[in-house]
Amino acid sequence: MAGPLPIGDPAPLDGSLPEQASMGSDSRTFHAYVHIPFCRVRCGYCDFNTYTANELEGVSQASFADRLIQEIKFSSSVLHNSNVHARKLTSIFFGGGTPTQLAAADLVGILAVLRDAFGFAEGCEITTEANPDNVDLAYLNELFEGGFNRVSFGMQSAVPQVLATLERTHKPENVAKAVAAAKTAGLQTSVDLIYGAPGESLEQWRESLEEAISLDTDHISAYALIVEDGTKLARQIRVGDLPEVDEDLQADKYELADELLGAAGFSWYEISNWSKTPANASAHNLSYWLGQDWWGYGPGAHSHIGGVRWWNVKHPSAYSGRTTHLQSPAAGRETLTESVRREERVLLEIRIREGISVEALKAVSADAAKIIAGLIADEMVDPKSALAGNLVLTLKGRLLADFIVRQFLA
Repeated sequence: MAGPLPIGDPAPLDGSLPEQASMGSDSRTFHAYVHIPFCRVRCGYCDFNTYTANELEGVSQASFADRLIQEIKFSSSVLHNSNVHARKLTSIFFGGGTPTQLAAADLVGILAVLRDAFGFAEGCEITTEANPDNVDLAYLNELFEGGFNRVSFGMQSAVPQVLATLERTHKPENVAKAVAAAKTAGLQTSVDLIYGAPGESLEQWRESLEEAISLDTDHISAYALIVEDGTKLARQIRVGDLPEVDEDLQADKYELADELLGAAGFSWYEISNWSKTPANASAHNLSYWLGQDWWGYGPGAHSHIGGVRWWNVKHPSAYSGRTTHLQSPAAGRETLTESVRREERVLLEIRIREGISVEALKAVSADAAKIIAGLIADEMVDPKSALAGNLVLTLKGRLLADFIVRQFLA
């Protein structure tokens, strides 16, 4: 299970939002994240808000879709009553957990309620994460016919030894079968990889990259493993059962990913994400980096509307209790000041290929011009883009993105 929720202000049970949420809402896009918190087993590295069957305390997976539907209907009323501009959804992402632990009919039913509540913008991207072991062509056909157009498979690695370290239970060969079935169904495809598992060699990482490329997907994500406190993996490293993650080797693995993916026709559009074409870039991923509006449905899900951020109660039983009684499931919230919003813009937009405007950097740092000059000299940002008014990271800059952010926000 994930760590503790943030500390914030109390959230009203009627869900009403402060005036700030409505300001400028007609200029922002609207998105939905749907959190399905169920997993067959929990992987040792995972810090997400997920639950196995014996941790549900009487909450039924079979009835969970009904609880989500209650929150969707509730959210529509809250946004209307809070004078937030009505907008159709630009993207929807079902994540978890493992969304495909639910029947395809449940996912399609939730999607139908989102359509009825808000409508879908033209070209709305509708994605679900999926475990390669628990979907087949019939399941994926049902998703496609119900309105889904994209599926993201949790591949993580092609190497059995690495999968065992991460405690992933799927068989490597099932990834190719699942991707092929998704294509047959008419869905766009993406796979997620994780690099830096304890003991993973550079050659093993190359093997995973080459296998992912051979699948001919539209999109590949490659995330560096973060060892989260409280996880089984963190305990195994602490007692010496597994080696610590080598940061220099992590950098080598990122460079290898960028090299191989670039040679295969993929382009990076965010530090950890590559797509075949700009149209294949995840609109949902970009909505987060660009600070758009989204409502997060489900236990522990986070939402953001116009600089107002809130997070739901974590456990499915607490969530079900709130939604059953038509109360907001929010555990707390915060209203961001303008200065915090400017700082968060730097933190997020600096990660994307288009970069962040120099003017936005000057708004948070009086030394921005001096810092940018130093970054150009150190080959961390593209000089032509910087002179044209946008800070765009080079490969070296992407490896040191956190360091660069700290320069501006010190």
